Amino acid sequence: MKLIFATRPSTLARWQTQWVISALQEKHLDLTCEEKIITTQGDKILDKPLPEIGGKGLFTQELESELLSGTVHCAVHSLKDLPVENPAGLTVGCIPARAEVRDALISKNSYTLEILPPASVVGTSSLRRAAQLLSARSDLTIKSLRGNVDTRLRKAMEGQYDAIILAGAGLTRLGLGKHVTQWLPLDVMLPAPGQGALAVQCRADDDETLSLLSALEDIPTRAAVTAERQFLLGLGGGCAVPVAAYAAVSGQQSAISLTGLVASTDGKQIIKVSGSGNEPVELGKQLAEEAIAQGANKILALTAES
Repeated sequence: MKLIFATRPSTLARWQTQWVISALQEKHLDLTCEEKIITTQGDKILDKPLPEIGGKGLFTQELESELLSGTVHCAVHSLKDLPVENPAGLTVGCIPARAEVRDALISKNSYTLEILPPASVVGTSSLRRAAQLLSARSDLTIKSLRGNVDTRLRKAMEGQYDAIILAGAGLTRLGLGKHVTQWLPLDVMLPAPGQGALAVQCRADDDETLSLLSALEDIPTRAAVTAERQFLLGLGGGCAVPVAAYAAVSGQQSAISLTGLVASTDGKQIIKVSGSGNEPVELGKQLAEEAIAQGANKILALTAES
């Protein structure tokens, strides 16, 4: 048996792909795998904020084209970067157990969010992060931050920013947790839907690949991220809108607790909704409807216009 994986060239993308390959080969001793490295538009355009150039879908489109053409069997994505609707013919074959969901603040001067000096410059290209930062500290100056994890860390250590915000999962996967100044609590910084989870995408009709991937499926993680992504889908939003969501699964009944957030880009308007249930799709839809009833669509429409 052999699987070919499409992967982006970044250190984190390669790590994630190699982790999935290693985990699969532990489950299937006769499986061989290889990588096909693909440089996406998101990797090439580094001088503009993501929302201006098409959002995070720019990191996935070329990989999905390779899948659809049949030249590769799988592509490993950070689930938070994967659009909520799969292209026709593709599916998420498995979602392994989730890693760290929180965002991390990194500061050369060891500042935390609370003690950053007034008007400090904080680097992020995420509208979700920027909105929640400004909600907590309206005096901050948000500056775009692009590049791979190493590049972003270098810019922080060179003092180009007073602090930067990165996804904790990427830092821990690359063994860079020592750089974290502060793990931002969920009541201050709610993560992107699917944050911390990996998604292995494949063709929907590729039964052999789907069977192989099923060995890595984590049912509680799938339930949690499905609820989060359904909340995003219910708001009609893509990866680049200021929407956050986090779900946890607990107990023998697999009860799902979901919190969703919609924010204006300046952080002055925040809508937060919470609920629980056993059906992730229904729960996500329900909370999206509650957020819409509280004015979420108006906030998102203003984001689209800006």
